[in-house]
Amino acid sequence: MFRVRLDNENLILGYVSGRIRRSFIRILLGDRVKIEVSRYASSSGRIISRLRNKD
Repeated sequence: MFRVRLDNENLILGYVSGRIRRSFIRILLGDRVKIEVSRYASSSGRIISRLRNKD
């Protein structure tokens, strides 16, 4: 589980999706991720992909 800061400065708890686990994709501190927020609890969500850096 990861603590994810959104663009609007909110913090939510994100867990890694199964597709990322199967592909052995590592998520490190400072990585930008795409997250799917739960409709039932807006304070949690699922990390569905890791985005490329802007550099």
